[in-house]
Amino acid sequence: MKRAERSLTDRLTALREAIEVADGRLEVPELAQARAVLAKAGAREALGDATVVALAGATGSGKSTLFNALSGSEVSTPGVRRPTTGVAHATVWGTADDGADRLLDWLEVPRRHRHAPEPALDGLVLLDLPDHDSVRLEHRLEVDRLVGLVDVLVWVLDPQKYADAAVHERYLAPLATHAGVLLVVLNQVDRLDEPAARACLTDLRGLLDREGLAETPLLAVSGRTGLGLSELRGQLARRVSARRAATERLVADVRAGAAALAAHCPEGNAAAGRGGRPGAEELTDALAVAAGVPTVTAAVERSTYREGTGRTGWPLLRWTRKLRADPLERLHLGRDGGRTSLPAAGAVEAARVATAVREVREDLGDGLAPAWRDELRRTAEDGEHRLTDALDQAVAGADLGPDRVPLWQRAAGGLQWLLMVVALVGAVWLLALVVLGFFQLDDVLPLPRVEGIPLPTLLVGGGLLAGLLLALVCRPLVALRARRRARSAGRRLRAAVQEVAEAEVLAPLTEVERDAERFCAAVAAAAR
Repeated sequence: MKRAERSLTDRLTALREAIEVADGRLEVPELAQARAVLAKAGAREALGDATVVALAGATGSGKSTLFNALSGSEVSTPGVRRPTTGVAHATVWGTADDGADRLLDWLEVPRRHRHAPEPALDGLVLLDLPDHDSVRLEHRLEVDRLVGLVDVLVWVLDPQKYADAAVHERYLAPLATHAGVLLVVLNQVDRLDEPAARACLTDLRGLLDREGLAETPLLAVSGRTGLGLSELRGQLARRVSARRAATERLVADVRAGAAALAAHCPEGNAAAGRGGRPGAEELTDALAVAAGVPTVTAAVERSTYREGTGRTGWPLLRWTRKLRADPLERLHLGRDGGRTSLPAAGAVEAARVATAVREVREDLGDGLAPAWRDELRRTAEDGEHRLTDALDQAVAGADLGPDRVPLWQRAAGGLQWLLMVVALVGAVWLLALVVLGFFQLDDVLPLPRVEGIPLPTLLVGGGLLAGLLLALVCRPLVALRARRRARSAGRRLRAAVQEVAEAEVLAPLTEVERDAERFCAAVAAAAR
């Protein structure tokens, strides 16, 4: 079953979406062409359904004679007497309302002639354009301007120059997408005998077919004798009565604009529908190293070990920790929005980050058109420039995890203080014995013994030795906890780095890829 033709409104909506997606993304000349199509469509649709037909041709093709024959009077002076102002002439069929006048004002055609009412052609606005091969540049520019605005184009060729490369390469071949709103007329056939005329028509038909204009009608006429004029008028009457010429021209323009934009889409939209984030893990790894995550995790481990050994070590030696600064405090971490004291990434780390970003960009750009790959490159460079500050702020404000003192460390610390008290009691006892002995009162205070060892000596030695053993036993446990906390901090830091990678690199690049898919889908909808 044949799929229904998309309406002009749907095509314009799709083309507008493609332009909006590409705006600020792509720097390609085809966007200006598409914007011009939208502007033309907005203006043309507001000017009614009159049919504007332009006669275009080269010098000497008999275009003005044909225009006068269709107009029924000498409106445009042919031959050497023709004005050289480069201004088009117009003949209007229909009632004297202001619709055609507004349309001609928009076309900027000042020379106008109103034809007597003729039902078959009412609503026709016929233009006689300047010669497209005029020696005057302004004439050629006027032809180019009006060729882009009229609804139907009638190219008038003559037997001598019908195969001229200038008209075929500059006008006819580029209008292959407009075959449905184009007529080609071989004029002045009265100058040829029948075999020569048939040969010219056959050769011209072959040229048009090879240029993609197989659907374009080819007529043989003579503006001077009127040969074929009724058939040409019939073609014009058919288009006027259908009241669709303006819409068909706009549809052709939209399709041509979309076809030009399609050059910036892969064939078959090969990049669409890919999932996943290729290279994301490698990028996070590179950014983690560049951000100093290994340095921070090592500092967390050393700081946790320092604090843990201080809590479980001899109480009288805990003050020695203050002789060295906390490794984490030296890095100025935990300050959201502030800067850390981490060393800047070296050349090796920076090169690894650049390589990872490039690999992500190339993976996402695989299958995209060059213009979108250029946009990916620009987006990646912008994100890469922001990474240094973003990474430093992320690490500075990262939550390194709870720093709760484990219950066993509290118990070990309390036991150390108890052992210290025991040793202190023994030391005081021994000191008291020394004082009493000095005054020869040592018999006053009894000296208990345990297995022959004086109890004060046992208290001092036992307390100190037990404290030392407890500290040695706790050290591996403190180191184990330090490593666990460092791993936990590393995971949190990596998550913070991953958020930076997502915000500054992956999300913007993925957005470009999705915009490319939206752009190509909209272009395809406009061109179908």
